[in-house]
Amino acid sequence: MKQQVEVKTLKVGKYVVVDEEPCSIKSITKSKPGKHGSAKARIDVIGIFDGQKRSIISSVSAKTYVPLVERKNAQVLSVGAGIAQLMDMEDYSTFELPIPDEYKDRVVEGADITYITAMGKTKIDLR
Repeated sequence: MKQQVEVKTLKVGKYVVVDEEPCSIKSITKSKPGKHGSAKARIDVIGIFDGQKRSIISSVSAKTYVPLVERKNAQVLSVGAGIAQLMDMEDYSTFELPIPDEYKDRVVEGADITYITAMGKTKIDLR
């Protein structure tokens, strides 16, 4: 799911869709309007799910898409071969997600963890 907003309403730390990938905004640089043109914005982003750096340059008054990112809690039911079986704490549905390398020691059976879901993709995110 995504919604349309104007580029001038975007802020650092929020999310934007670039190349059909939900991304977190790392920096925004706005230029002044010229004699015959409108102000431009350069937005540097990092993909939430792939970690790839991207940037977009657009008019400040142009429209872009913002993903609806949900942060949810789950309980770890079992861990094996780099995959964790999780149970959502709201609707008690079970599903499996791969465990990122940096979280291998923190994802253990019985622990409560946080995961992110946006645009049909899901990822474990511990902070």
